[in-house]
Amino acid sequence: MTDYAVVNPATGETVATYDTFTGAQIEDAVARAAAAAGTWAATSPSDRAVVIRRIAELHRERTDELAAIIVREMGKPIAAAVGEVEFAADIIEFYADNIDKITADQPLDILGDGTAVVRRAPLGALLGIMPWNFPAYQVARFAAPNLAIGNTIILKHAPQCPESAEAIEAIYREAGLPDGGYVNVYATNEQAASIVADPRVHGVSVTGSERAGAAVAEVAGRNLKKVALELGGSDPFIVLSTDDLDAVVQNAVDARLDNNGQSCNAAKRFIVVDDLYEEFTSKFVASLAGVSAEDPTQEDTVLGPLSSLAAAERLQEQIDTAVAQGASVLTGGTREGAFFAPTVLADVTPEMDVYREELFGPAAVVYRVADEAAAVELANDTSFGLGSYVFTTDAEQAERVANSIEAGMVYVNVVLADSPELPFGGVKRSGTSREMGLLAADEFVNKKLIRKA
Repeated sequence: MTDYAVVNPATGETVATYDTFTGAQIEDAVARAAAAAGTWAATSPSDRAVVIRRIAELHRERTDELAAIIVREMGKPIAAAVGEVEFAADIIEFYADNIDKITADQPLDILGDGTAVVRRAPLGALLGIMPWNFPAYQVARFAAPNLAIGNTIILKHAPQCPESAEAIEAIYREAGLPDGGYVNVYATNEQAASIVADPRVHGVSVTGSERAGAAVAEVAGRNLKKVALELGGSDPFIVLSTDDLDAVVQNAVDARLDNNGQSCNAAKRFIVVDDLYEEFTSKFVASLAGVSAEDPTQEDTVLGPLSSLAAAERLQEQIDTAVAQGASVLTGGTREGAFFAPTVLADVTPEMDVYREELFGPAAVVYRVADEAAAVELANDTSFGLGSYVFTTDAEQAERVANSIEAGMVYVNVVLADSPELPFGGVKRSGTSREMGLLAADEFVNKKLIRKA
């Protein structure tokens, strides 16, 4: 069986295929990860840090190789792919640098005599189910904090990223983890469900669609396993006031086109107060119309193809349905194969499907609102709650809006500002957990109380 394959979305060429694991291979992977858990947990934090730091070094040494694979697998422009690998290395290194904080005892003030501490201990083997849109970065932000705490990793990558999966597993192995410390599996969804249910596996993290998250969470719940979910988003980009509209527009373009428009936390709904709407929309549409989807292997390419022909066809269906239901296309709305033209929709109402959907590609919706209250109301009128962006010159207004938005992250007057030390995650149907930052190392950990008389 060859469910795992590298299909270059820019050319449609099937570059390589990989056999799905047999039942025996799945059993071997789980057994090795479970067996390694005790050894890795008993390794001192300082020794774990040496291995984790070497993982970061190997990412940097192999940046060009890993980036080229990413371009082949999902069409990310090469400059962005290089940036992704470098960011993955930064994330991994962050956990090596902060391992003492992650593993330190937390003394408690108690009412009686004696002492009490919370001691963080690993749970054991974990399963990570990762998506295709950031083949290196997503793995880093799951694997690194959990290896730092002392857990071991079974990693099921997306079926279209088997070459990344293979190359990343080699890095973790060569860095010095014990055999089974990090194990890649080419597993079907059914096999992944069996891994979640296996009593030797103590938790599962999923980054992906709502449907995938719900399916895994159901299996995890039946088996009383901790589950961490990072799912979709339809992030608002709210423009309330500015003294530099051109800069705001450029931020809007950057936030929408990053990763070919295929980021869960990309700005997707652009909500602009009435007195700025016409000028913002005119400039925003003109800027996006000036960007064309190009060959992702070229250094100056800003926008490549979508991850697959199926992804482009799905986005086209959403745009076509929106138009049939009364939306206006201000630019774009067309594709050639997997290459999709930057698109802006207007006149979208709550009765339309696109009002509630996530557009996963270089497509935006612009909305006109009367004031701050209307902007917040529209921003929150979604089942998603991942990230959000607020542009205003009023510091008090920024605080009010940040407090009112129902999202896991609020960025004020800045986009593309993710960093290893900043927690990432959402609320509502966007997820249940946090990745990156120190909070990520608290997801799959036994916070053990030790009370002494």
